[in-house]
Amino acid sequence: MIPYLPLDKITEKFQPALQRKIEDVVAKGMYLLGEETALFEKEYAEYIGSRHCVSCGNGYDALWLIIRAYKELGMLHDGDGVIVPANTFIATALAVSGNALKPIFAEVDPGTSVMGRDNIENALTPDCKAVILVHLYGQNSYDEEIADLCRSRNILIIEDNAQAHGALYKGRRTGSLGDAAAHSFYPGKNLGALGDGGAVTTNDKALHDTIARLHNYGSDKKYIHDSRGVNSRLDELQAAVLRIKLQHLDSDNRRRREIAAQYLEGIDNRLITLPQIKDIGSHAFHIFPVFCKERDELMQHLKQAGVATLIHYPVPVHKQECYSRYRHIDLPIAERLANEELSLPCHPAMSDEEVEIVIKAVNGFDGERLTRSV
Repeated sequence: MIPYLPLDKITEKFQPALQRKIEDVVAKGMYLLGEETALFEKEYAEYIGSRHCVSCGNGYDALWLIIRAYKELGMLHDGDGVIVPANTFIATALAVSGNALKPIFAEVDPGTSVMGRDNIENALTPDCKAVILVHLYGQNSYDEEIADLCRSRNILIIEDNAQAHGALYKGRRTGSLGDAAAHSFYPGKNLGALGDGGAVTTNDKALHDTIARLHNYGSDKKYIHDSRGVNSRLDELQAAVLRIKLQHLDSDNRRRREIAAQYLEGIDNRLITLPQIKDIGSHAFHIFPVFCKERDELMQHLKQAGVATLIHYPVPVHKQECYSRYRHIDLPIAERLANEELSLPCHPAMSDEEVEIVIKAVNGFDGERLTRSV
């Protein structure tokens, strides 16, 4: 079986440096808010191209902290609207509603699966104060047209960079393009920890300082709490792991692009729609999606051929039970993508031989034949 994402195999390439670093952290006896965390924040900010970085517990917390900090600074208020794409992981919307703001679910481009300027403009309401650009699958969603639209309306641009570590837009890394960006270091991400982790990057010092206080119980000084904060801190072990993995992120992303290029060139099946890639050299390919009206049958066919796949994401956010009040909204593109998307294996530990097996299996799919055989 070709696994979708063998984390053990991916982690193995970082040994023995990983083990040595973990042992070093354990021996020092400092497990929170220590040297490794400070160094990772500095190195990650430099990598992204932002002035500031605050690490935190996970990607959701990173989004939540950004919005909460903007409320603390008086730039967002209860009831304000925030545009989010309907075809994202639910954390994007939860961070909005979890701060007493209103998610405004938007349609996306049918080819790239990310929001464009027209999608955002069509979703605008008088109470919209921010937009969250999700760089879905590792594909950048930002451009100057979006930036101009948001600037003209005094709308904040928040990047959800959970799937796009190392992606680029005109030579600049995603996570440095908007007003602030949230990053997830969930183990399966391009830059993944050995557990949960997250970070916020920004050029705004006031925002940075507010988040740095909020994520540590609202405290700048021990036992002195100026804000009603939360406990959302990246631990020293995860920071140390991420520092090692960060050194290999660009080379790992190059391998992902090589695999994606082979898929784009080799997959040729009238039943399969390939993703539209803006710029293959700038894409992080956290996920390589294909789209098929007979998605479930394709998934079963690939399983029988020894290829594991995943679905990202089978239910659009506005159709989830927890957002039932939005079910009346008609977003046909996001809903179609949810019904048709299937993610193929695409990771740095994948061999060319395995890629060829996947391509052959996808090209061998005949939905009608499979249906007749059931």
